[in-house]
Amino acid sequence: MADAPISAAGLRIVKLLVGRPAQSVAELTEAAGVTRTAITEQLDELEHAGLVERTVERLSGRGRPRNRFRATPAALLLLGAGKECLLGRALWQAVEQVGGEALVDKILKQVSAEMAKYYGRRITAKTPAGRLRQMNRLLCDEGLLVEIDEQGEHISLLKRSCSFIGMFEDHRRVCQIDEQIMSIVVGRPVRQVACRHDGDPCCIFEIDKGTR
Repeated sequence: MADAPISAAGLRIVKLLVGRPAQSVAELTEAAGVTRTAITEQLDELEHAGLVERTVERLSGRGRPRNRFRATPAALLLLGAGKECLLGRALWQAVEQVGGEALVDKILKQVSAEMAKYYGRRITAKTPAGRLRQMNRLLCDEGLLVEIDEQGEHISLLKRSCSFIGMFEDHRRVCQIDEQIMSIVVGRPVRQVACRHDGDPCCIFEIDKGTR
């Protein structure tokens, strides 16, 4: 990633792209409420910085190809990572090397329980759905890009950015922590139905609407 600082306008575009499928200039222009020229300039800035990458979409018929843009892993790190993530990853690896899988699993459960207490103290809703909505608001207040989707038979929390992205690894233990924290706070099992590990734009956690 380039050393040059990212402008506030550029950061706004990053937040529109992170955790979502690739978008066109027209879609970004509508979402940001600025001119197409401004969007193009910001995308050039972000692409140069390694925060955005473009793909070419071939349209059916005789239409001209269209560029689509998506956030890179570096954009996730920009939003959610810092030295604390490097420390966390190092600590995680040290625990695994010293104590093996059994100790890792024990610590994972304890960490999830402690973090659930932290969020649970600030949640007042009585129903699982209400508690998930409040959890979403708390994560928003912490600066994460999260959304609630209540279409269909489920209530879903879309976690578009991740405060643990610096600890992203194949074991998916960080995802397990997220799932366990939400399950404890909500008071019902929360399922992870989409994951960045599988190539999805963001991680999605859901409960049935019947758990209102």
